[in-house]
Amino acid sequence: MNEDSAIPTPSTSSGPAPPLLSLTGREWVFREVDNREVQVFSQKHDIPDMLAQILVARGVRLEEVEQFLNPSLKVSIPDPSHFLDMDIAATRVATAVTAGERIALFGDYDVDGATSSALLVRYLRALGAEPFMYIPDRMKEGYGPNTEALLGLQKRGVRLVITVDCGTMAFEPLEAAHNAGLEVIVIDHHIGEARRPKACAIVNPNRLDETSPHRQLAAVGVAFLLMVAVNRRLRETGFFAGKTEPDLRQWLDIVALGTVCDVVPLTGVNRAFVAQGLKVMAARGNLGLRTILDMAAVSEIPSVYTCGFVIGPRINAGGRVGKSDLGVRLLTTEDPAEAMVLAKELELHNAERKAIEAFVLEEAQAQAEAADPSTSVLIVVGRGWHAGVIGIVAGRLKERFHKPVAVIALNDGIGKASARSVSGIDFGAAVIAAHEAGLLMAGGGHAMAAGFTVEEEKIPALAEFLEARMRSLPGQSGSARRLSLDGMISIGGATAELIANLDRMGPFGQGNPQIRLAVQGVINLKPEIVGEHHVKTLFIDPLTNVRLSAIAFRVVGTKLGDALLATRGKKLDVAGQLRLQEWNGRQSVSLMIDDVMMG
Repeated sequence: MNEDSAIPTPSTSSGPAPPLLSLTGREWVFREVDNREVQVFSQKHDIPDMLAQILVARGVRLEEVEQFLNPSLKVSIPDPSHFLDMDIAATRVATAVTAGERIALFGDYDVDGATSSALLVRYLRALGAEPFMYIPDRMKEGYGPNTEALLGLQKRGVRLVITVDCGTMAFEPLEAAHNAGLEVIVIDHHIGEARRPKACAIVNPNRLDETSPHRQLAAVGVAFLLMVAVNRRLRETGFFAGKTEPDLRQWLDIVALGTVCDVVPLTGVNRAFVAQGLKVMAARGNLGLRTILDMAAVSEIPSVYTCGFVIGPRINAGGRVGKSDLGVRLLTTEDPAEAMVLAKELELHNAERKAIEAFVLEEAQAQAEAADPSTSVLIVVGRGWHAGVIGIVAGRLKERFHKPVAVIALNDGIGKASARSVSGIDFGAAVIAAHEAGLLMAGGGHAMAAGFTVEEEKIPALAEFLEARMRSLPGQSGSARRLSLDGMISIGGATAELIANLDRMGPFGQGNPQIRLAVQGVINLKPEIVGEHHVKTLFIDPLTNVRLSAIAFRVVGTKLGDALLATRGKKLDVAGQLRLQEWNGRQSVSLMIDDVMMG
């Protein structure tokens, strides 16, 4: 890295810098560091100063650096037995496998649910058990277990049901199953209430009485730990005598996919799941994943982006606008012909999803633009909106307005909602509180994503409740209008070597965001609209004439898009994320623009 071109962020020794307001009205906040600590990190671990600076600023301790930069599952994975009910669940599953009982998996229709289901399908098959798989229809059945489906499984000879990515709030269905003699194990990660449903075991790191520090796990991570516990129990009972014990690492690609797509924090064991899972995915051993990647013409090594924006939307498409079990079937098939049929069907559903999403987004965005900008939470409601796309729309609005968002699709007086949040605001807890206050028919979720069902006449009261709760959160006033930056560089510092060093901080995601740098003192040379929604430009350093291509996605008609187009030929400071691109065997550095201010 060219250390001369790296401009350090403000340090604690020089005092806090004055607020810097961008052309979009955001305050740029640099992560403060002690430069002496940076030098210790750099020398102790033989890493560049900027990498050391970012590690310090993000709170990584000196003794954690090696594991952070080289995530190891062997080091990070916790003992499954420390979770409440895990040993009970593992013993019951091991007993069912040994006795040849019929087991059913009841999953959610999103990517976390699909991957959790696929993971356990593959594992149980490896043990010689062929589980029955049930994914509810989003539109007809809604989220989570329902009484009719559970009792229907029992009639088909099922004695044990394992719910994955759902079940924590399914009080009535699980009580009905219990009364009918059907045993249920809940494998989930959604926030629950103080009471718990009747079940053989409830393994959930976000149980209110759970003391585990691993609350950031997605359901697929919990399912993987269940497999570890079941394997251990079967080993103890001699089940594997004369048999080959399944190597659980072969399915880490599925774990990585579900962990990334459920937008849980990529910290602790999740970092190791994703880092190691991407290595497994690169080998393309899973037929379904390989078929999707081939169909999407992805030839490079899979990344977090590949999971979140290439594979995830296609796996999700069946649950949103098609058949809810298509994703699980694709992830578990070993038949190339079937894999191709399923992948093509998901591709068609994904195209349909995009069209529906565009329509709903246009209407929701118009509502959001007209809303009071001082509100702490944005709630938009549409009659007849397709419930299968409102989660994506909520995410788009959150990105645009930088605040928590709930999108409610109204049909026949009942609203189905998806919510997305910003860092520091727990929407899942707010939904649980609203449910306990009698404002919701059902609801649940986690910090960054939640869902609920609400009667139409209660929407105004719900909006008041959520606004009051979120406005009262400490330190949240104006926080969504802040943009955190990891450092400053000149254009000359935007090199492939710098990117390679910063990429060692990955995998990036919720809890470990992409590194965002300010590129200082550039001329906005050629801003122009590309496609329908994006603005690209070319920045030039007026002192060295070094150039840097850049693009801002989905910004046409926004403050950022207008600012870029209006500052042709002017000097700017630009905040964004560096990317290394390859074309015809040549590498080039570009910048994904997040914000701009006058230089």
